[in-house]
Amino acid sequence: MTATMDKPVKEPTFQGVSARRKASNLSATILVSLSVLVALVPLIWVLYTVISRGLSAVVSPTWWQNSQAGVTQFIAGGGAYHAIIGTLLQGLFCAVISIPIGIFVAIYLVEYGVGTRLARVTTFMVDILTGVPSIVAALFIYSLWIATFGFQRSGVAVAFALVLLMIPVIVRSAEEMLRIVPQDLREASYALGVPKWKTIAKIVIPTALSGIVTGIMLALARVMGETAPVLILVGSATAINFNIFEGPQTSLPLMMVDLQKAGTGVLTAERMWGAALTLILIVAILNIGAKLVSKFFSPKNF
Repeated sequence: MTATMDKPVKEPTFQGVSARRKASNLSATILVSLSVLVALVPLIWVLYTVISRGLSAVVSPTWWQNSQAGVTQFIAGGGAYHAIIGTLLQGLFCAVISIPIGIFVAIYLVEYGVGTRLARVTTFMVDILTGVPSIVAALFIYSLWIATFGFQRSGVAVAFALVLLMIPVIVRSAEEMLRIVPQDLREASYALGVPKWKTIAKIVIPTALSGIVTGIMLALARVMGETAPVLILVGSATAINFNIFEGPQTSLPLMMVDLQKAGTGVLTAERMWGAALTLILIVAILNIGAKLVSKFFSPKNF
């Protein structure tokens, strides 16, 4: 009787992990870890190269305060202030146009246009624009804005070309972030009598805000480093130009191209790598700021 009572009521279903499954798990872990290391090698190599060759130019106070006006490859000094201003103005103008359009299109595709013909056409066009090369967008803006309408080459033309490159990336990333918001949150809001537009504004978007901001920053980082639009749509300048609607306006990618054309001297190479490092720092600062903003405004209970 005692021996019978000591036996478990039900035999355990878990019999342990087999040696084959352990070996498969270990192999997958090793392969994934090696893939991460392989991906980190070129990233670290690029960062080390840019920092080691451009740090001497970036740490100089004149780099952030002066332009390249009157500076040649044989004269020390000068800075990237004019290119920094051009990059920020063109990127800001592009973001002001692209971010609202991209987010509204993503909201329509996820919340309003499911299964409609317009949504299918929009998704198809977004997929096409995602793979369009930057030079195609630049040539389109050139033919429309400059050749057809007769406007001058300027920073705003570059911003319009960057809009064509930025909107599809924002739409695709925001759409994916909105889709992963649990449907239960929407239904609970509707059950309380909250209108759909307010549910989207107060529940859906704040829940997906962190991912949406990350997608926006990735799109902005992509367009700020494009070279083809600035080569075609704006003239080079070594002086500072705060007017995005008129006159030549250099950005950091265009400054690097101009320095590469100027020669291969030590000072030229130092400035070129300094411009590359400056662009990386600007993108990093924007990403950190966006992460802090999204963390502050995101709901704390999700």
